[in-house]
Amino acid sequence: MEKIIGIGNALTDILATMKDDSLLSKMNLPKGSTQFINKEKLPEVQNLFAKMDTKRRPGGSAANTIRALANMGSSTGFIGKIGHDETGEFYINSLRELGIDTHFNYSELPSGIASTLITPDGERTFIDYLGAAATLEDKDISKDTLSNYSFLYIEGYLVQNHEMIIHALQTAKQIGLKVCLDLSSYNIVEADRDFFKDLIGKFVDIVFANEEEAKAFTGKEEKEALNDMAELCEIAVLKVGARGSYIRKKNNTVKVDASPNVKVIDTTAAGDYYAAGFLYGLINGYELVNCGAIGSLLSENIIEVIGASLPDDNWDKIKKQIKELA
Repeated sequence: MEKIIGIGNALTDILATMKDDSLLSKMNLPKGSTQFINKEKLPEVQNLFAKMDTKRRPGGSAANTIRALANMGSSTGFIGKIGHDETGEFYINSLRELGIDTHFNYSELPSGIASTLITPDGERTFIDYLGAAATLEDKDISKDTLSNYSFLYIEGYLVQNHEMIIHALQTAKQIGLKVCLDLSSYNIVEADRDFFKDLIGKFVDIVFANEEEAKAFTGKEEKEALNDMAELCEIAVLKVGARGSYIRKKNNTVKVDASPNVKVIDTTAAGDYYAAGFLYGLINGYELVNCGAIGSLLSENIIEVIGASLPDDNWDKIKKQIKELA
């Protein structure tokens, strides 16, 4: 079986469900965005969340994808960085419990935390303290580590460290790995569009984006955006929410419909789980349309719960449905 390794921000999610959007307005937070804070700002955010009913879950975009793949039985690994603290130990243990090979180094900074505000429509807005997660360096990513895998999955949030992400992707391509990139957030793409284009054109085989990210990347609407992305890599995937997804490889485009009977509770990790399902299908030899269907299946399950983890019963049901697709 082909193995997949992820590289990403090792972030523990602190999730708070709100009754309306008023807090977002009060804090001047664009709905659905990701805002980054420094260590000095962290206590203020922690005090705010301490006043709300919250849940703690392992998170981080790429790690969510890797954890979902592991739950389906795929051989996986993850490269990240944590601090010498309880949050970091909670995080690394959550991966090891799933049999994921962990390749972690430690930082003197606290472990990263993603404080997440969830509005009634299921949309989530992130206030991220990257901390130790953001201290990944070239030396943390070696040929020896990557050589045991066939695919490298990386999150777009990491593009803030140009040198490190170029090193990671160059190393992966030098030893023959397929590189998969999720664009992660429209405001991240807007801030570094030219670098994203250069990165995808040179190193990326499979790119994932939602509507907002694709528009931020190309300046175009759905189908034209999909075509532009597909010209830069082998496979481009455009997720269009409740309408499903489009997948384009060379001159072939397939449309995958989403289920109409989904109750949206929290969209946290919806894209991460779609990527997991798609890649699971790909490494197991499914047709593109079925890869997309598995992606939709996982995405539909995760948006019906709070956070980026599913109960074991859900995974049993998912595995049965995947077998039926075969």
